[in-house]
Amino acid sequence: MSLFDLTGKTALITGATSGIGSQQAKALSAAGAKVVLVGRRQDRLDALCQELQAQGRKAESLAADLLDSEQWETLTLTALARFGRIDILCNTAGMNPRQPADSLTQKVWDDTLTLNLKAPFFIAQQLVPAMRENGWGKIINVASLQSNRAFANGLPYGASKGGISQLTRAMAEAWSSQGIGCNAIAPGFFPTELTQAVFEQDELSAQLARQTAIGRNGQLSDLDGVCVFLASHSSDYITGQIINIDGGFTAK
Repeated sequence: MSLFDLTGKTALITGATSGIGSQQAKALSAAGAKVVLVGRRQDRLDALCQELQAQGRKAESLAADLLDSEQWETLTLTALARFGRIDILCNTAGMNPRQPADSLTQKVWDDTLTLNLKAPFFIAQQLVPAMRENGWGKIINVASLQSNRAFANGLPYGASKGGISQLTRAMAEAWSSQGIGCNAIAPGFFPTELTQAVFEQDELSAQLARQTAIGRNGQLSDLDGVCVFLASHSSDYITGQIINIDGGFTAK
């Protein structure tokens, strides 16, 4: 058995239409997994599916709006019926509204916590029985630098990502004795839709790069190794952990 080989595994990735989710799909499919891409934008799902399939990889898509909790069960039941098994779940869909605390609305708060914190648990909960039956599974959540520190205009996002860190530990406590590993990645600053506002400001982007130990901001390909590691047998004795992928941002 190759520790990093995902041949025969199926991974479901939420938020796969851009950024980190799209990169996870590319990394996991390159390692041999069949990937099921989930997102709201069918055109982007189709484009990524076609890109991966053109490279000889196995990829399919399921469109869903995860802000609508009524779609969670439909998504998981459809995925299990169509693909037979989901071995790896990447809970990557998220939002960061960037609103000042004084003008933050209850709707924005509720939407952010629903998508970033509530959906990851309940989607996992519905996929765990099949993983348990197979005696193996991997869940990868997405935490953040804001899991442990505050950034301006990030109150609901920070609350949700702080919650993700503890949720990851609690999921590990609940399910890892049954063969299901639960970990999270905590990315630093990477060029995605959620960080577009940061990268559009050259001086701010440069300042954040200087704050890392490496001296640059992240490139999406920097996520590949950890993603495959956490999704594969190579991490079978690692669970309940939050791994910072931030170029040493949190080390300084």
